[in-house]
Amino acid sequence: MASNLQSIKARFGIIGSSPALDAALETAMRVAPTDLTVLIMGESGVGKEVFSRIIHSLSSRKHNEFIAVNCGAIPEGTINSELFGHEKGSFTGALGERKGYFETVNGGTIFLDEIGEMPMDTQAYLLRVLESGEFIRVGASKTQKTDVRVIAATNVQLEEAVRKGRFREDLYYRLNTVPIRVPSLKERTEDITLLFRKFAYDFAEKNRMQPIKLDDRAELVLENYTWPGNIRELKNVAEQLSVISEERLVTAEDLQRNIPKLFNRNLPIPADRAGGSSDFPERELLYKVLFDMKNDLNELKSMFFKLIESNNLHLPDLNTASGAYRSLPPAFSQPGYPFSEEVYESSDFVKGGNNTFYHNLEQERVKPIIIETGKNGNSSDFDQAEVEDQPLAMDDIEKEAIKKALQKYKGRRKEAADELKISERTLYRKIKQYDL
Repeated sequence: MASNLQSIKARFGIIGSSPALDAALETAMRVAPTDLTVLIMGESGVGKEVFSRIIHSLSSRKHNEFIAVNCGAIPEGTINSELFGHEKGSFTGALGERKGYFETVNGGTIFLDEIGEMPMDTQAYLLRVLESGEFIRVGASKTQKTDVRVIAATNVQLEEAVRKGRFREDLYYRLNTVPIRVPSLKERTEDITLLFRKFAYDFAEKNRMQPIKLDDRAELVLENYTWPGNIRELKNVAEQLSVISEERLVTAEDLQRNIPKLFNRNLPIPADRAGGSSDFPERELLYKVLFDMKNDLNELKSMFFKLIESNNLHLPDLNTASGAYRSLPPAFSQPGYPFSEEVYESSDFVKGGNNTFYHNLEQERVKPIIIETGKNGNSSDFDQAEVEDQPLAMDDIEKEAIKKALQKYKGRRKEAADELKISERTLYRKIKQYDL
């Protein structure tokens, strides 16, 4: 199965090795030799049509016709005619008879994309085709037979559509004989860099230019973006950067300057107690709070280095120090990082004194900085002080942001609400909730 899986990836140009992607491909390979109806689920842009073509190419119908139909792109008044055909004079503009897809693709495979957008009356016709292989042209009275395998795809929750009465329950269960869920790009972050490299090289080869590459921090930015447009969006980003980037090595700063949306973080917004969407934009508020916290942290780092310099603190040799002294993580050597090795080696620091400091970092930007002060310059009589991280609850962050805004504008709620980007009514409710 592993060798077959790799050959399928190579044949259809599928890049990636995430477990979720491999599981979806293995299901497609197993169901392909049968004539069972398949429902492919996944967000827009994940490549659902590729899976339908894989199933057709591995089936006994591979030498017959395959056609992909986007149900959401066909007007409601003509979709029945497109799928099942019509007779002459059956409606205005029907100047002659026409064969539908189920008639012309007899013996082959039809891929019905965006099946959730199909009108209710068309769903009834499709259900009859799936159950008995029979259909009737629009305006005709004669029943015809067809032998077509149906592969459907959707980017919406059909179960929710069934509950709301927008999709037939019997058709849903008839289509959902074998479900295949294609993972979104944010669920296969290990594949993002590989896909970006593939798109960049393809674009460069097509346009006869040098391909772009990402540095480590730029790769981290892409891996942490949510990619609502999935693979289509990633391809657009690769092509856009290939055109507008002056340097062929793209950095995080280049991404920030050229495509700032990649730094957006779409945090979840809780629903209100009534079950609907809250009118309070918690996400925007959290953005502001976290941004302020980042600025405060940068100011604290600057003050810390000034304190070290003004007090002539001694900097130990991190490579030879023993015990708690450790080498800096590799990421600290990057130019411009606040605690880089360049700062340690700077001549601005005076070597000597009775005080020392060091970093005890298990992970970059996570663990606190530890400062030790020795009375006689010996590590044995040092007093250790460590700043512990105190996690804040979401309500605490929200409350603190509202409190600061009210203090800034001296209790004027309109200005505070504008600062927080919420309505005055919402601010008043939050003030009562937090007893401010």
